[in-house]
Amino acid sequence: MDMIENLIIAIVKPLISHPESLTIKIEDTPEFLEYHLEMDPSDVGRVIGRKGRTISAVRTIVYSVPTEDKKVRIVIDEQ
Repeated sequence: MDMIENLIIAIVKPLISHPESLTIKIEDTPEFLEYHLEMDPSDVGRVIGRKGRTISAVRTIVYSVPTEDKKVRIVIDEQ
């Protein structure tokens, strides 16, 4: 696992009720390195937060990590 994936796991796992169902898939696109978060449907609202404040804070922290070539993007995949 890379540093960004570990950071996402460290931030998101304490927020959710079913941490065992959290999986992260990395998709390499021409512009971005996308981290797709898949989790239990009941936990999606907890990660997004009221008016998107929680996911916005998570993205701010993760996007502040310096990367060499591509920008990082977090995507929540709904099942």
